[in-house]
Amino acid sequence: MLTRIRTPCIGVCSTGIGDNVCRGCKRFAHEVIGWNSYTDAEREAIMQRIESLLTQVVENHIRVVDEKKLHEQMELQRVRMYPGLNIYCQAFEAIRAFGGKLKELEWIGCEAQLPYRTWSVAELKKAIDDAFFELSRAHYERYFSVFG
Repeated sequence: MLTRIRTPCIGVCSTGIGDNVCRGCKRFAHEVIGWNSYTDAEREAIMQRIESLLTQVVENHIRVVDEKKLHEQMELQRVRMYPGLNIYCQAFEAIRAFGGKLKELEWIGCEAQLPYRTWSVAELKKAIDDAFFELSRAHYERYFSVFG
């Protein structure tokens, strides 16, 4: 379970500038504001939504071909690993944590899906993050936006 995570915040919050969905962690503005007052069950529900949406996007862009290699590299590079986190979310966490040092997905036991094989890791990371934001925003607009 992900309840050990105090907050999914990655320090790039955009809710303070008016976004309904944070560009960093992809929580909704009301979730960022209320996070500290939520129960573990409420936090877990939010984390499950985030994980589900991120998994969907990552699977469309990359494929994990060697879980053992991914975990070895994450351990060697001291990338934060969350027990129970989906393997595709772990792969994205590794891509995000390695930053510009990661030049080849094979180094972490992954490969790009066919349409993205010529893209750099940086381009893939940006495309995944952008798609994740758009999917999160669409989810917010469908289920939480108030239409007047």
